[in-house]
Amino acid sequence: MSRKIGVLILFLLSYSLLFVTLIQEPETKNSKTVSDIGGLMPTKIEKVMKGKEEQGIVDTVEKAVGDNLKVSIAGKMHSQGGHTYYPGSVVLDMTTYNKVLDLDIDKKTIRVQSGATWADVQEAANPHGLAVKVMQSQNIFTIGGSLSVNVHGRDIRHGSLIETVNSFRLLKHDGEIINVSRNENEEYFPLVIGGYGLFGVILDVELQLTEDELYEMKTTHLTYDEYSEFFEKEVKGNPDVKMHLARISTAPDTFLKDMYVTDYVHSDSEGTEKYKDLKGEKGTFISKFMLGVSRNSDWGKDIFWDMQKTYFTGKDGDFVTRNNAMRSESKFMEYESSKDTDVLQEYFVPVERFTEYIDDLRDVLEEEELNLINVTIRYVEENEDAVLSYSKEDMFALVLLINQDKSIEGKADTERIIRKMVDVTLKHQGSYYLPYYSYPTKEQMRKAYPRTEEFFESKRRLDPNKVFMNHFYEVYGE
Repeated sequence: MSRKIGVLILFLLSYSLLFVTLIQEPETKNSKTVSDIGGLMPTKIEKVMKGKEEQGIVDTVEKAVGDNLKVSIAGKMHSQGGHTYYPGSVVLDMTTYNKVLDLDIDKKTIRVQSGATWADVQEAANPHGLAVKVMQSQNIFTIGGSLSVNVHGRDIRHGSLIETVNSFRLLKHDGEIINVSRNENEEYFPLVIGGYGLFGVILDVELQLTEDELYEMKTTHLTYDEYSEFFEKEVKGNPDVKMHLARISTAPDTFLKDMYVTDYVHSDSEGTEKYKDLKGEKGTFISKFMLGVSRNSDWGKDIFWDMQKTYFTGKDGDFVTRNNAMRSESKFMEYESSKDTDVLQEYFVPVERFTEYIDDLRDVLEEEELNLINVTIRYVEENEDAVLSYSKEDMFALVLLINQDKSIEGKADTERIIRKMVDVTLKHQGSYYLPYYSYPTKEQMRKAYPRTEEFFESKRRLDPNKVFMNHFYEVYGE
């Protein structure tokens, strides 16, 4: 272990000058041109309007309708398929509409404006011993954006975010504001959650909270063909395991074979108070550096994989609160370049089909030149509450981080390979996540989401003038 650390230190020192070349300046953007974090779809819009007060948001929508303009709704803009903007539209930036409105400690609920982030929710709930039930692995995203894509996360005892939403208020295309829940204006509930901003503006949301528990971290190394059985027996079958994540190697020497899993096991220790302070991000330089190197070389991928395993093994036996386990680092993944970009894909595959799925996926990728730099695996239980539900049964969710060229040729090549990967996923009764670039075909979407036509027909009926628009609808709904 010490020899590896010494080699790594020497490597970091000797390679530090080259690291400068890996960080590119962001592209200059016209003041009326917006893009998401991937940077592949810069689009000219009419203007960006900040959402600050409710009446101002209503006025913005009504004025856009009067001017015959479309409205797109944006949070942190991490959806990568043009879900948050449209050519010539008014982009409603909700990030400044971000107040915590109410926290009911007894009922364990919180109501927040849709531009608030999960960090805002955690900061309000944590002093009272409460925590989030379901969210992404990072807490930087807005609540409205998370509802719009119906997120899931590390918690294995709750499924998609829709399970934890009590109600929300929605501003419709005609200026009317309605309350939406499972019992009131219920038609909107499964359409808006996972609806990508196509049915109106989510104004505020009431979410369920839970106890902020103390967990002990446990890391296990295994091979991919052991994972399904291990998960069923040691993770899902152990009620003390509350959260779980896994990673599978993208390093050439162990490509899609070597794995490690990290479980968060409920602790009976009375030390929650000792660990409850919310942690911030620190010490991300090395991980950001190594991720940069792995984008550009196979040996970098090998070293980065060994480094990840060493890091998480070193955390074995550490204690962490639920809130802090849901505050994963995100800054180390920030990357800007004029030549290439990082894009995400996420595929869902039934638990029992994981091994044969990985074998088929590996066969495809070994024939291609796809710069796959990380695969994280989570679990999401069956939930078909949302019309566009991705979890038709208990699934493993594979989140793929891909580095691709920004050129026309690079986009076309990535699209071709992703369509092949989606075909493999569909072959194994899986599905894929919709917040990313619209590389899959319409036919692939309809196979992955059997209620696609119902969703788009509802859109046309409930928003007949298509006031709320984005690229996603243009590609798949028109």
